[in-house]
Amino acid sequence: MCSSLTHTQHKLLLTQKCSTRKLAENVSSKPKTASGSEITADHLLYTPEHFALKESLKKIIDQDINPYVDQWEAEGIFPAHKVFKLLGNAGFLGVNKPVEYGGLGLDFSYSIAVSEELGNIRCGGIPMAIGVQTDMATPALARFGSTELKKEFLLPSIMGDKVACLGVSEVGAGSDVATIKTNAVREGDEYVVNGGKMWTTNGTQADWMCLLANTSDSPSHKNKSLICLPMNSPGVHIARKIDNMGMRSSDTAEVFFDDVRMPCKNLIGQEGMGFTYQMLQFQEERLWACSNILTMMDNIIQETIQYTRQRKIFKMPVLYHQSVHFRLAELETEIELLRSLLHRSTALYIKCNDVTKLASMAKLKAGRLSREVGDSCLQYWGGMGFTSNVLVSRFYRDARLLSIGGGADEVMLSIICKYMDTLPKK
Repeated sequence: MCSSLTHTQHKLLLTQKCSTRKLAENVSSKPKTASGSEITADHLLYTPEHFALKESLKKIIDQDINPYVDQWEAEGIFPAHKVFKLLGNAGFLGVNKPVEYGGLGLDFSYSIAVSEELGNIRCGGIPMAIGVQTDMATPALARFGSTELKKEFLLPSIMGDKVACLGVSEVGAGSDVATIKTNAVREGDEYVVNGGKMWTTNGTQADWMCLLANTSDSPSHKNKSLICLPMNSPGVHIARKIDNMGMRSSDTAEVFFDDVRMPCKNLIGQEGMGFTYQMLQFQEERLWACSNILTMMDNIIQETIQYTRQRKIFKMPVLYHQSVHFRLAELETEIELLRSLLHRSTALYIKCNDVTKLASMAKLKAGRLSREVGDSCLQYWGGMGFTSNVLVSRFYRDARLLSIGGGADEVMLSIICKYMDTLPKK
């Protein structure tokens, strides 16, 4: 099986190289990406291979995802196994994961490029679900998991045969990860898990969970471990599917654990290192989320320009009113500044630098800016913006999560202040 996977990956890489040559041949005509930006040889972060990867993904999005988004949004769920298998077959669920487990073995900048392209999906729920699979539930497993665990959980997740979810947040512990209450008590060669997780993306469809649980009575930053937990284990209960304000196509669940027995071999890395591993995962998660929302904001701005150019008020297009086109110019400027911060952070990260401060800044700014873009652009759509059948209203609902999930704005500010050494001394 491993040899056939390697062969498949080689075929994909060869296809990308061919696409890259075509891009190079056409560089004089300055082709456009899906977001309208020019593909150039002097991009600060992306090579022609990055753009070839994005174009390959764009075809899948246009043909197999976007035509069904409205249906999945109305149904409140999308077929995760079907979509993930499609993406896994094309190599998009393990771009920066090891080749021996089905990944492409590329650096994290390629994951950012994929995230950016996934922003062209016409909702927030599906990209978020994919991001949980690729950059939230699996990075620690890929880095610190045993060979046996990687074969059982990582490889099928990369290939799209298994759907993953991340079990961190709880009813009383969202952004404050240190205060989680779920316990995994060791009994012989097993852990006995009790507790519950809240706001679990992919929760009703997931095959396994990357679970953060307390495994000792040590201090809160040293008593947590990450465990691979199959969701069909006895004692795992999906309490309910949560009815969210936005991200309608993403299934979000509340999960309970009642004496769930897990083999100790399902531990990721070392016992007691779970908090540290999770903090490392957060760096990638926050950069990934920033990249994804940037493309969505690009699209909202462009669709608002098109709408306001043809929509007239007081005998002239809405766009031609100075307050409108000036505001759009301000938002576009903020978007480009955020993109520069993201690319700088990514460039440093792939060179093994600690970018916790920069990633927190990017996450903070992305959440706040997306709310500004959504609010301003919806206003310019007028009554149409208040209906549910236009992208701007969906974005307005979906983007609100970014300032809450994955670490609230206030937590990002605290992290930044910690690195600035401005927090009050205890």
